[in-house]
Formats: sequence, structure tokens, C-alpha cells
Amino acid sequence: MSVIFESTIKMAPDSREDWYIELKDTISGKTEVCKDLQEYSKKVEELGADYGGHIDEVRWIKDESVPLHVMDVVRFEMSKLQRELEDEMGKPLIGEDAR
Repeated sequence: MSVIFESTIKMAPDSREDWYIELKDTISGKTEVCKDLQEYSKKVEELGADYGGHIDEVRWIKDESVPLHVMDVVRFEMSKLQRELEDEMGKPLIGEDAR
């Protein structure tokens, strides 16, 4: 059984700037709504704990209502969070050196 989470970036109702991430555990069907990447990171850890912290894949989906400028903001925030985690861990999260 593969542990797969789906992360869908969506827009808040009646907003052109406010976004959130809907996080779904495809095995249990449990869904969490995360208002930012810090909350998302925490929820991934919590849901992943049900599987001993082992997650096989995270699938990213963008709702069609999400404009490009919002995706740029999300990518920037993800990059910033990645750098912070790498600094904290003392090694890269992605690439050959991540092992």
C-alpha cells in the first residue's frame, strides 16, 4: 500500500489573493484545510504519523481558479520554507546530498 497525499492549492471564496491548501490522505480519505505552508507542514507531519512518518508521494494539484501570480507567491513561500528546513537540518532536502 502506497501512502499518497494530494495537496490542492485553491482560492478562498470571493478573493483574488487569498489561497489555501487542501491536504487529502488518499488512504483514509481524511482532508485538512491549511491556511499557509507552516500549517500545511504541521498537518503533513500529523497525517504522516499514522504511517510511521513514511509518505511515498505528495501529489500537487492547482485548482483552475488559481491565478499565476498566486502560484508565484506559493512557489516563493515553498522555497523559503525549504531553505529554512535545510538550514535547520544541515543538509539539502532534494538532490544527491539529501540522503
